[in-house]
Amino acid sequence: MLTLFTYNWQVRNEWFKWCRSVSCEELKRQRTGGMGNILRTLAHIIDVECSWIRAIQGKPDVGIDLDAYNTIQKVEDLSKHYHSEVMDYLNSVSFNGESELIQPSWMEGTYEKGRILDHLIAHEIHHIGQLSIWSREMGIKPVSASLIDRAL
Repeated sequence: MLTLFTYNWQVRNEWFKWCRSVSCEELKRQRTGGMGNILRTLAHIIDVECSWIRAIQGKPDVGIDLDAYNTIQKVEDLSKHYHSEVMDYLNSVSFNGESELIQPSWMEGTYEKGRILDHLIAHEIHHIGQLSIWSREMGIKPVSASLIDRAL
């Protein structure tokens, strides 16, 4: 599981680098799918990851305002800010107790911890696919999604 989280973080950082070569106006341009634009979609990925990890830990949700992250630097800073918290948690668990039920504060119902972690991996991969489509629509080569060629 850590391999897939590491993969997602590598790809996310490569998208941040990709974004630095695109105008801020283009990053904020309204698009079909995702969270409406590139910056909001990247901030959403981080928000979801942080929110679910905090729910697993029994910590309060942070409630990130996606519109506040209107530059790639702000989105990168957000990622760096919460990355260590997520990493610390993932490095501290043995992934036992995957059937433990978690009650997130922002929705009804309980969810198994293992399913939440699987969801986080799939969620980011899903949105990275959207970024790839938007990149191709802009005529720019997207970040490689290949896991095989990565040092993980």
